Amino acid sequence: MRRMGMSMLRALPVQASATRHVQAVRTPILAAGGLNPVTSSRSAYAGIATFRNGISLRSTVASGPWSGKMGRKTLSVSSAAATDVQEETHEYQAEVHRMMDMIVNSLYSNREVFLRELVSNGSDALDKMRFEGLTDRSAFETGEELEMRIKADSEKHTITIEDTGIGMTKEELLDSLGTIARSGTAKFAERVKETKGDAQLIGQFGVGFYSSFLVADKVTVQSKSNNSDKQWLWESASGSHSFKVKEDDSGEPLKRGTRVTLHLKEDAYELADEKKLGELIKQYSEFIQFPIRLWTTKSEQEKVPDEEATKRKQESADAKAKEEGKEAADPVEPVTRTVSKSSEAWQVQNDSKPLWTRSPREVSKDEYDAFFKQTFKEFLEPLSNSHFNVEGTIEFTAILFVPGMAPFEQQDAMARSRNIKLFVKRVFISDEFDEDLMPRYLSFIKGIVDSSDLPLNVSREILQESRVVRVIKRQLVKRSLDMLREIANRPAEGDKKSDYSTFWESFGRNLKLGCIEDQGNRKVLAELLRFPSSKSQDDMTSLKDYVSRMKEGQKDVFYMAADSLNAASSAPFVERLVQRNYEVLYLTEPIDEVAIQNLAEYDDKKFVDVSREGIDLGADDQDTKKTEEQVEQLKSLTEYMAKVLGDKVEKVVVSQRLADSPCALVTSKFGYSANMERIMKTQAMGDNRAMEYMRGRRTLEVNPDHPVISSLKDRFDEHGDSDNAQAMTELLYETSLLTSGFSVDSPKDFAKRIYGMMSGSSTGNGASANGQPRKQKQSAPAVDPEILGADTQNDPWKQ
Repeated sequence: MRRMGMSMLRALPVQASATRHVQAVRTPILAAGGLNPVTSSRSAYAGIATFRNGISLRSTVASGPWSGKMGRKTLSVSSAAATDVQEETHEYQAEVHRMMDMIVNSLYSNREVFLRELVSNGSDALDKMRFEGLTDRSAFETGEELEMRIKADSEKHTITIEDTGIGMTKEELLDSLGTIARSGTAKFAERVKETKGDAQLIGQFGVGFYSSFLVADKVTVQSKSNNSDKQWLWESASGSHSFKVKEDDSGEPLKRGTRVTLHLKEDAYELADEKKLGELIKQYSEFIQFPIRLWTTKSEQEKVPDEEATKRKQESADAKAKEEGKEAADPVEPVTRTVSKSSEAWQVQNDSKPLWTRSPREVSKDEYDAFFKQTFKEFLEPLSNSHFNVEGTIEFTAILFVPGMAPFEQQDAMARSRNIKLFVKRVFISDEFDEDLMPRYLSFIKGIVDSSDLPLNVSREILQESRVVRVIKRQLVKRSLDMLREIANRPAEGDKKSDYSTFWESFGRNLKLGCIEDQGNRKVLAELLRFPSSKSQDDMTSLKDYVSRMKEGQKDVFYMAADSLNAASSAPFVERLVQRNYEVLYLTEPIDEVAIQNLAEYDDKKFVDVSREGIDLGADDQDTKKTEEQVEQLKSLTEYMAKVLGDKVEKVVVSQRLADSPCALVTSKFGYSANMERIMKTQAMGDNRAMEYMRGRRTLEVNPDHPVISSLKDRFDEHGDSDNAQAMTELLYETSLLTSGFSVDSPKDFAKRIYGMMSGSSTGNGASANGQPRKQKQSAPAVDPEILGADTQNDPWKQ
């Protein structure tokens, strides 16, 4: 009967409790119930039952997918004489195994984050212990020290992370490390909320603890809680479907807290190095509030007595004393030698304090400057900084800085900017999210952002979809522009350049880019723009100052775009404007014209390109009447010139904007200007079809008061359609191409025409339309002069 009963007992299935639902919450690794869980559900643990006959039963969770159904466990019999320390094997659910595979192979792109995750979880456990100690001082009877210790063993290829936090009981180990459903940090935070307490926990990571398997073949967790007299051990291997839990008999007792030991994979052996671990701590966990101690080896130089050298020195002294008739010399001063002595000790790695957690009123300018230089490896003080806290439905803290100079590799700085460091509850996450936190044109702003509302295992995809990030970005942009406006309003000190002039030289192009990309802040950015102008001389002028100097009745803001300041100021289009005291902005950088076109207007004043047709100079009736008369006088010439030039120009007209130049080529209101056409031609991946489509129509404007035009008109009136008139017309067109910012289609033909004109001028014969000298006419035969009325017979010169 007993044998039959035991057989039935072995086969008897026992129903477990219903599975728990998956929760996407992070559990701190070293907390009470606080190591990050990975399974979606777990059957209730039945424990060890002892029967009247002395047979003990060990429970083992059956393998296979659970899919939210009731779990099954089978009971196996063990001997009554078994030791007290028994090992329990629990199997992960199928969903859990897939989740762990995703963690190891997909979730983390950088495996070095394992240390960040474990340290952050340890910080949670310490924070929980601190809170427990505030409510119950007896909790610190097992030790008041709240710290983490990290040690690498290069021989055993292990890394040990130990904390003196709250620790875990057996039930908490099972509850936390067997399922994803349990989040110790989440539960603890709920309990704090219920008691109206305050505990700043990093928690709710979700799967941070299991990043250990990125670098480890096997992970062991030893934990001791104040709520249990026993120390427990959890163990699992990478790729395994199960984990083991037993009472810890390793002989390495903990007063309180948790010790995680990583047995590294072969390709991760290099991580078992104190220097490498120190770098990772500095990178990710420098601002954790609890001390992180790393077991380090120090090499010190020490002077020790050199007995051999001292002996030789003494013998030499004695020999010299005997030569002098003395019995022995006095004892010599001991000789020392320098030796290198190694010592091992725990060294704190996170000395830096998070400056952003302090009130801005408590931080001095020197502290901000020192923090900026240390954090961002700069050697100049920042031009400005902004330290602020945002509270409400979304909370975060930030410190932003405007650098004192541009980086040396500014040409590609925007493409790989890493100036915004993202933290989550003082844990460094990444500096590769600049584009998600700051628009491209503000990529030069450096700063720290610490959010309480983002998960630690944050990815770019999460950031792009996060409402929290959109709020943070909006605030960062606003505060950055406020800083720039404050710098712009600072007065210059004496003969020194103003701070804003220094800023503009380094980052002016960025703000022009902002006028193109940031439609919502164009009005603010327009106030910050600076350009040279016909009245500012060597200084830059703002649009606000330009408008304040506008002539009475002026409706538009005039600008001239060219490749240099000299080219812009000497362009024929600005001649009459400057004469009439109109101010013209000179746009000399490739981005300027596009930025101005995107602004379109400032203070209800439209921007007008003086190189385009249709410019209004506010002519009075007298000017209008004079222009009409000149148009009538030159009608035949302009029609002839249009005929000669053909489809090179749309028309030839009399100009109102020229003063010193004979002619100029203006473009239509739509299409590329001469400056933009030049820029687009230089693009490596430019589209020639788009160039032809966007090319502006050209109009040749002639100056009726210029001597060259007057001479051409006289020759045309006298000789009509002649080779010389054609040559002059072609030459005027090509010179106007150059002076108007275009390029000559055929430099060879242009040069040939110039050489022909020069040759004709030197011989007085002129040149033909193709640049060749005219053919000279044959002269009449020479004759002797005849003197009328002279006496040839009596002429003495003839005799």
